[in-house]
Amino acid sequence: MVRRMHDIELARGMLKIIIDFDGTLTSEETQARPLAERSLDTLATEIVGGPRAQLAADYDATQARLLREPQRYCWKVNGLVASYCDEGAFILNTTTLQVMLGENPTYAQAVAAAFPQAEYNPVFDCINYLFHRHTAELPPAFRPGAGELLALLTRHPDRMPVILTNSLGDKVSRLLSTLAVGSDVAVLGDTRQYDMDPGWTHQFPHPDLGDIQVWPISELRQLDLRRPVYYRALVQAAADGSRLVVVADSLSLPGALPLMMGIPFFLLRTPYTPAWCARTVAAHSLGYVLDDLADLPPALDALPEGE
Repeated sequence: MVRRMHDIELARGMLKIIIDFDGTLTSEETQARPLAERSLDTLATEIVGGPRAQLAADYDATQARLLREPQRYCWKVNGLVASYCDEGAFILNTTTLQVMLGENPTYAQAVAAAFPQAEYNPVFDCINYLFHRHTAELPPAFRPGAGELLALLTRHPDRMPVILTNSLGDKVSRLLSTLAVGSDVAVLGDTRQYDMDPGWTHQFPHPDLGDIQVWPISELRQLDLRRPVYYRALVQAAADGSRLVVVADSLSLPGALPLMMGIPFFLLRTPYTPAWCARTVAAHSLGYVLDDLADLPPALDALPEGE
């Protein structure tokens, strides 16, 4: 069978290390509950108007239900699975709110009234609003070694760190300024890794399955690749001839698409990383699993020629 070449042929020269911000450079697991508490406050006082205690009880009950069957509950966008609920601490919060607000008619009606001109749908726009508003309010919570890693990468003559985020970038730039990096670090913002498009027809070469849009990884899970905004962001990042690698703490949102585009992907194993994510990445020829941010520079040094 004749197979297409990958969408990005990795040229020699500058290596751009595209590093996800939330959860990779930051200790997302310490911020998820404060984010949830602030979101529940806002829901109670500004959006739903219901008792704060009832909202909190519903939130906790919903999250417990999700964690009993994480393969069943997903963050869905435009009807497609953007991520499984157990892939990240923030993703679990997002999926919990999506299920809680969407399944309760009283909550759903209040959210629809608060977001009458939704870009996606009222519930999605509501949880997106809560996420961006309240993560911007949280104090810095960088992982140990985050500043040292960025400083080391910026000093390397042939490596350029680029910070990946779904935010517009102002939050990330402000928080990065608190690190003693020694120089500015580029931010690749508003990448909308979650922006799923069921009408996007682009396909990706798989060594065993041929051209695909959905990557089946087990009987329980499959990774949907229909993320055109993120795809274009990666293509643009490589447009100057740079080689790319992507580093992140989860698979579906930031990692699956690069792997199918022929871009090496480094998964940072965190306290919340599911075993199935680590197994999937480790089994891929371009996938690598890190146990610490300090492991990244030697892993980059060990990349085979052409990667």
